[in-house]
Amino acid sequence: MIKYIHNTYLEKPGIEHVVRMIYDCLFDLYGPQGWWPLIDLHETSWETHSKKNYTKGYHPGNYKYPQTSDQQFEIIAGALLTQNTSWIQVEKTLLNLKQLDALSPEIIIPLNLEALKEAIKPAGYYNQKAICLKNLAILFLELKHRVPTREELLSLKGIGPETADSILLYAFKQPFFVIDAYTRRIVTNLRLVDEKANYDEIKALFEGNLPHNPVIYQEYHALMVEHAKRYYRKKVSCTTKCPLLKIVPD
Repeated sequence: MIKYIHNTYLEKPGIEHVVRMIYDCLFDLYGPQGWWPLIDLHETSWETHSKKNYTKGYHPGNYKYPQTSDQQFEIIAGALLTQNTSWIQVEKTLLNLKQLDALSPEIIIPLNLEALKEAIKPAGYYNQKAICLKNLAILFLELKHRVPTREELLSLKGIGPETADSILLYAFKQPFFVIDAYTRRIVTNLRLVDEKANYDEIKALFEGNLPHNPVIYQEYHALMVEHAKRYYRKKVSCTTKCPLLKIVPD
């Protein structure tokens, strides 16, 4: 577990210092997050400062997952299925696939397309996602335990930068920082990037100012999501109360 990173590096105020201080602040607030959840995993809960107990596949402080190719593929499938929906709906979908004994590339590839669409309906956009899931299954088998390149993933229709980076970071433990809508809201509110900054520009903010360590990237991304759920929800925004504002220079 990597709890603190800023003291080991630059001490002068600057963007690198701020990016690393944010990580430390969030870790102190919420503790390790245990991403990516796996539906069959039953780990001991980690009680954070907010008294939130983790269940249903999270593994806080344990970075050994995925351990099997089936777990790798479950993460890959989850990264695709979570596009434009909540994790609750993804979990329903993964359980549907498991009931069909279809949570593996060997089964998904020959599975009837309509049956696959029906199974993944809870995640929405099931017509597109069913085809993309089959393509991901084909690529996964073709890799033969090799780590895919980002370009290979992005070449698949339906796979954008966020999904590709999620697959590389969580399924293959590669240092690719994931930028989602939550992270964008936070760094924009903190004025660390321009409101019009694109995905790659925000990604460079983190990758250029952090050790290239997948454990740090996993925790940082998950901590940003946890923080955003408390202060950056669209319907109930508390951005002016965000505690991170105290550590960002004016």
